[in-house]
Amino acid sequence: MTTENAPAGDTAKVFRLIYRSHSRIVPDRRRVTLGELFSTARSNNKKQGITGALLISGDWFAQALEGEESLVRDLFEKIEKDGRHEHVTVLQTEDAVDRVFSRWAMARVSEDGEPDIPLIAHRDGISPAAGHKVTPEQESVLGFMRTSAQAG
Repeated sequence: MTTENAPAGDTAKVFRLIYRSHSRIVPDRRRVTLGELFSTARSNNKKQGITGALLISGDWFAQALEGEESLVRDLFEKIEKDGRHEHVTVLQTEDAVDRVFSRWAMARVSEDGEPDIPLIAHRDGISPAAGHKVTPEQESVLGFMRTSAQAG
């Protein structure tokens, strides 16, 4: 992996884990709960050098996590126990040459042609990626995630 695409201080091999799960969040609490989840996840992931994307499709989630393998697996172990979802299924694990979501500390990936909301990690915080274009590599992984979430 090239260090120019990695979060600051990250020179380790890249490990990617993609999973799918079913939301247990009641619809009238979904917006607030997901807002809290995104705020916490973005901050924690940035500190750990974990990047990725979260897709929400109806009542299903699909998430890609990238980073050092032990950190990604530790995070996934916590995610797996989170009561906000159920039927957590690992879809793919792999060592990667490079990060696909190198500058995304977390992103909300939309469905059905709505715009994605990539969030860029900076040393002084995280902000929306104005004018950010999705790369072919990102679109490939996001396509897999969309298909997996919709198959739930």
